[in-house]
Parts: sequence; C-alpha cells; structure tokens
Amino acid sequence: MGLVFFIILVAVVAWGVLAYNRLVSLRNQVDNSWRQIDVQLKRRHDLIPNLVEAVKGYMQFERDTLTQVVEARAKAISAPDQTSRMAAENQITTGLGRLLAVMENYPQLKSDQNVLRLQEELTTTENQIAFSRQAYNDVVLEMNNSTETFPSNFIANNFGFKKAEYFKIAPEDQAVPKVDLAMTAPRA
Repeated sequence: MGLVFFIILVAVVAWGVLAYNRLVSLRNQVDNSWRQIDVQLKRRHDLIPNLVEAVKGYMQFERDTLTQVVEARAKAISAPDQTSRMAAENQITTGLGRLLAVMENYPQLKSDQNVLRLQEELTTTENQIAFSRQAYNDVVLEMNNSTETFPSNFIANNFGFKKAEYFKIAPEDQAVPKVDLAMTAPRA
C-alpha cells in the first residue's frame, strides 16, 4: 500500500513539474513572439518618416492622410502599455493602407525610385508584421488554453500564470479604406 501511494505521489509531483515548466515555456514564447513583432514595428516606424518626406511634395491634397500616419506613429512610439500600443499600431496599419492606396493617384510619385523602394520595404515589413502577429496569436492561444484547461489550470492558478492578450484589430479599423480613384492629382 505504501509503495502504491509513493508511486502516485511521484507521478503527481512529476506531472506538476511538467505542467509548471510547460506554462513557463509558453509564457516565454508569448514574450518572444511579442518581441518579434516589436522588431518589425520598429522597422516600420523607421520607414514611415522617410516615406512621408518622400511623398509630401507630391501629395499636397492629402495632408490629412499624411498627418494621420505621422500622429499614429507618434502614439505607437509613446504608448505606455501593450494594449495601447496594439491600438496605435492598428491605426498605423489603417493609415498606411490609405496612404498607399492614395499614392496610386499620383503617377509621378509612383515612378519615383525612392518612393518605390520605400513602398516595397514598407509592404515587405507589413507582411512580416502580419506573419509575426499570427505567430504571436497562435502562442497566445496555446498559453490561454493551458491556463484555462484542467488540470494545468490548477498549476496556472497557484503559480500566478495569467492569460495573454491577443493582438486584435479594433472594429473601426477593420473597415476597408475608401479610395476615390476618380480624383485628379496635381501634376508637378
């Protein structure tokens, strides 16, 4: 009887150690995934001023779009926490989408090599951000499943593991930007 109790005790302790280690690993993966997004966001933040400066002269009638992108970038850089930063980054994504769509109305702008290079780098960065967000949300799903499902939730609750927050797009930012292609652009 004592041997059976000992084996059960060892099995329970081993399971507890494994569950704890898995939760620590998932928490670290969530942090790492966020840092991967951070790297891409930093690159985007670095590209935005160059793109805005390159298109400013051409886009005299699109000052609002340029201002929105620059303001969203400033908000993202100074965001005090992860939730605020996610909201600001979503505004940048929306603003950049509008900016790139509006740029289609300016033939000289579309043929400028500096603008083309910046646009290509920004598009590549946006794709990498989207991929990193997806990877982050996949790890968050795994972490949240482990903190909520039995029996690992027992370890999570007793050792202070918390659910992670998904990277999500605000409903107002999910709307497709409206672009008026009939607008005539000034020819410089």
